[in-house]
Amino acid sequence: MNKDIKYFGIDISHLVFDVTDSQGNYYQFKNSISGFKKFLKLVDSHSHCVMEATGYYHYQLAYYLQEHGVQLSVENPLSVKRFIQMKLSKIKTDKSDSRLICEYAKQVELKLWQGNSKHQLECLQMTRALSMYTKQRTMLKNKIHGELVLGVPSKVVLRSFKQSLKYLNKQMESLETKLLILVKQVHQEVLTRLKSIPVIGPKTSLMLVVLTDGFERFTSASELCSYAGLAPVIRKSGSSVNGRPRISKIGNQKLRNLLFMCSFNACKYNHACKAIYDRLVAKGKSKKLALIAVCNKLLKQAFAIAKSGLLYDNNYRSILVKN
Repeated sequence: MNKDIKYFGIDISHLVFDVTDSQGNYYQFKNSISGFKKFLKLVDSHSHCVMEATGYYHYQLAYYLQEHGVQLSVENPLSVKRFIQMKLSKIKTDKSDSRLICEYAKQVELKLWQGNSKHQLECLQMTRALSMYTKQRTMLKNKIHGELVLGVPSKVVLRSFKQSLKYLNKQMESLETKLLILVKQVHQEVLTRLKSIPVIGPKTSLMLVVLTDGFERFTSASELCSYAGLAPVIRKSGSSVNGRPRISKIGNQKLRNLLFMCSFNACKYNHACKAIYDRLVAKGKSKKLALIAVCNKLLKQAFAIAKSGLLYDNNYRSILVKN
């Protein structure tokens, strides 16, 4: 803890946010621009604000503080929750949470929040919309199939479902086209190089670039694997606890799911991935574990290609992609 820094613990809800500073002073403001302006009067160049990543509610305040040059950390809610549990507090209110978040800020090593650029924010919003439309399309297809297997399906209902499905397909096609144009404006070269990796097609490479922000925020492949929740977790203690290693799953679920879907073809058509898969299966490891190893390998290949500026070459083994 730096004693020269004044910490502000912030607990955010839909309508208001509660604040406690390192001196124990408590405040409450509206979760709106007017409230942000009032709070900004309390902070200076020696202030450091700390809050949890609470769904969408923290974003407006976080970007507002960032734009005004305030030091800010947005912490993992699980880390803060565990800290609060260690305090054995019997009180659970927004006021008490802001006080404990302030105590948390004093005792841990904080990383400054970077946020996303406007370009990245728009790409992520389009990705979320496509994900929602994909689920809706699957649901509609299942409903159409369900109606068709009835003895006398309703023509009105079928027509309605098919029209909705047609509309969804048009919306998805439009969004995918706009997303591709948007990504090419910033990450054209990375997008082209990623498609040189076997089994990484246009849509997969596009999603990889969007979900990793063009790999620009990562300095190592292991850091990227941790971000995807593919890092192994070892559970051993004494002679009684000897659990099987498993992936953490604490990371970007969309990125993890994307890689897992690619792993089925990768263990057939990507030479490096196939070698890992065959070796692990031959050792008696489960196929699921082998597929997870393939996911790791694919992600390391993508990282190496993005950072090296080279196209994929089956005959070239770079230090960056060494397993």
